[in-house]
Amino acid sequence: MGNSKTANKLSPAVFAAALVFILASATTAPAKRIEIYGKNTAYWQYDGKPILLLGGTVDDNLFQIPALKEHLDLLKSVGGNYVRNTMSSRDEGNIWPFGKVNGKYDLEKWNDEYWKRFENFLRLTQERDIIVQIEVWATFDYYRENWEVNPFNPKNNVNYTAEQTGLIEKVDTHPTQTGNNFFWSVPAERNQKIVLKYQQRFVNKILSYSLDYGNVLYCMDNETSVTPEWGWYWSQYIKEKAKAAGVAVHTTEMWDPWDLAHKMHNATFDHPEIYSFVDISQNNHQKGQQHWDNAQRQRARIAGNVRPINNVKIYGADTGRFGNDRDGMERFWRNIFGGLASARFHRPDSGLGLGDKAQENIRSMRMITDKMDIFTCEPHNDLLSEREDNEAYCIANPDKEYAVYFPNGGEVMLDISPLKKPATFRWLNIMKSQWANTEQIKSVSKLKLSCPSKGYWAVLITNDQ
Repeated sequence: MGNSKTANKLSPAVFAAALVFILASATTAPAKRIEIYGKNTAYWQYDGKPILLLGGTVDDNLFQIPALKEHLDLLKSVGGNYVRNTMSSRDEGNIWPFGKVNGKYDLEKWNDEYWKRFENFLRLTQERDIIVQIEVWATFDYYRENWEVNPFNPKNNVNYTAEQTGLIEKVDTHPTQTGNNFFWSVPAERNQKIVLKYQQRFVNKILSYSLDYGNVLYCMDNETSVTPEWGWYWSQYIKEKAKAAGVAVHTTEMWDPWDLAHKMHNATFDHPEIYSFVDISQNNHQKGQQHWDNAQRQRARIAGNVRPINNVKIYGADTGRFGNDRDGMERFWRNIFGGLASARFHRPDSGLGLGDKAQENIRSMRMITDKMDIFTCEPHNDLLSEREDNEAYCIANPDKEYAVYFPNGGEVMLDISPLKKPATFRWLNIMKSQWANTEQIKSVSKLKLSCPSKGYWAVLITNDQ
């Protein structure tokens, strides 16, 4: 009641001005945003706190799926906080972003339902603190049977013709052949202004929603093979639009070659001024020790300008062509224990999606990383001895804590000489998401780690002090 009396003593003009100031302050308060972690630029932070990105989903263009809320709730319940979203329309039940006039698309008109789905997806993920990695150009939507029905195909819209733009109406080749000159419109290439106008319009529409949300990362393409100028153009374009809106965003590109040493990847690794993070999803075609070694070479490559390295697609499922279930689960753990910023299971049938095995692995990874300060740790296989290829992987802050992952049981020696005593260790049964009993570590410089059984195990060794 005292506050009411005070308010009554204010003149109407003063009270109104105070109310406007309060409301303005509320609406201009800093929103949660995904940023590079200031204390270790190999990782992300969100809402000012370091964050490890873990995920797995049933599909890639999540904004188009039914039962989206329930799927995100499931992901959140097992410790997931990271999804991929291609701006794709090629699956059954999907819709395209543009409206129609007399049976043809009009690139000046929007399909409101498409954008309603997109906005709903952004809202639902933000409410759950789930980070979204958008792929702006869904490469496979622009080739073969998908190009036949794509609104940007000149035969499908009322806005331009093949003769006006030089766009071809039929593309029978795989995207690796770069047969669609839709991806050559930018000024540094063909400078096809008619096509570029509508491409910009599409990107502007995406940004009109996404820039209002702080949980979004931007990847230019999916598995692209075109020249670097295309991605460079769109990265700069998106960052400039964000800057004009008063926010900062983070961009990357995803190249097709599985070998990270391929020259195409140079356009990302060697240009931190254009791409503020790196996505190495295609490395997740590699297996075993080679998978780890390839990623570690790239970590060393950017040591002078450390950035987050993301894995928005982890291949490997018994149902697919790119490795089996075991490959997918091993890749997931090697990425995180390799000091990388994110790991997400690819959608079925090429990945484990958010099936039972993916859920157990996400849950177990969160269990062990929540009990350590992984953001101060580095990969440390150098501390392991009596180790065979692909037997065990270590991430550690040697003065304080160590975690070791075993893909299929095994026994290794771990150098813990820098660790101050007393200390403890405990085993995690990954596929059951269960901890074993905690045990005290004796005063030794090297600790023998023998897995309780075959199968997927991790062990955590921590300083008690």
